[in-house]
Amino acid sequence: MLLVLFKKFLGKRRSDGPNETPSSPLEEMVGRIQNGDIRLRNQLIVDYQPFVAKVTSRFCKRYIDPARDDEFSIALGAFNEAISQYSAAMGRSFLGFAETVIRRRLIDYLRKEQRFQGQVPYSSFEQEDEEDNIVNPIEVHQAIEAYEKQKGLEERRSEILDFSRCLKEFDIDFSELADISPKHDDSRQMLFGIGHTLSQDAELMRTLLTKRQLPIKELLQKVQVSRKTLERNRKYLIAIALIFNGPYPYLRDYLQIRVDD
Repeated sequence: MLLVLFKKFLGKRRSDGPNETPSSPLEEMVGRIQNGDIRLRNQLIVDYQPFVAKVTSRFCKRYIDPARDDEFSIALGAFNEAISQYSAAMGRSFLGFAETVIRRRLIDYLRKEQRFQGQVPYSSFEQEDEEDNIVNPIEVHQAIEAYEKQKGLEERRSEILDFSRCLKEFDIDFSELADISPKHDDSRQMLFGIGHTLSQDAELMRTLLTKRQLPIKELLQKVQVSRKTLERNRKYLIAIALIFNGPYPYLRDYLQIRVDD
């Protein structure tokens, strides 16, 4: 039963966002973001705040003030999460998937706040599907949770395998990263910043990818660290640059990479 509801729910499409059509480039933009375009991610989040507010207000059955209501912040975070998790292979639009993630996160939030029954009655989530059957998205939510948990595990394994193959081209084993990672957070964040700088420079990345070596001399002209620091952390910096340069959102989350653009 849940599987049937789940398939029906995923089959629904909405177009509450600006200018989304069957030929919309939105999904292509999401793909570029997943490949590391941080500025585009920020711009997309800003542009779709009205969509997030509308979905949130519809869910909560009241007007949501983006400047004051916690629900909007939760929903905006869910929209950002949807950008990282979306896959065209799911066979649905990005905005349809984003609304699912937003609604799921809001349900979790209201349950955690122990206000779920008081603010949003269970029955208020009931909808009619295309065949006029009553469907409660909370039940669908349980199916989606199980599906996405398994999907997330598979995507993480796929990322690690792909990244491991990439590292081998530089004579680096994935298992080495834990040992060569700096122990202090400040040092890690410094190297994250250097790796990000490297990944954003097309010429430096071309050298890295073609010669299979860290362009230390050229990199020294762009960062304020010693040559010894770069040489000592060569493998780690290569790994970080490859993560930024490739489609590895789960690895970026795992490493807690923070970069101020």
